[in-house]
Amino acid sequence: MSAPPSPGKRPADSAPPGARLSPGRDKFQVYGEEMVEKTVRQTGKSGRVYVPQNWIGKRVKVILVSR
Repeated sequence: MSAPPSPGKRPADSAPPGARLSPGRDKFQVYGEEMVEKTVRQTGKSGRVYVPQNWIGKRVKVILVSR
């Protein structure tokens, strides 16, 4: 009897043929209303990303795409 797949790593979630993911990277599939691509800027000892004013109070997700 084999162990069940670990959470977040299902066979159906594998990269499409020809896609090359770097080691240590994961694929995220996110559905939403709008997307912006920004660079995080330093603010004191933290970082900040500004989003449109009409996003205030809305749920957002931030994904680190490069190190």
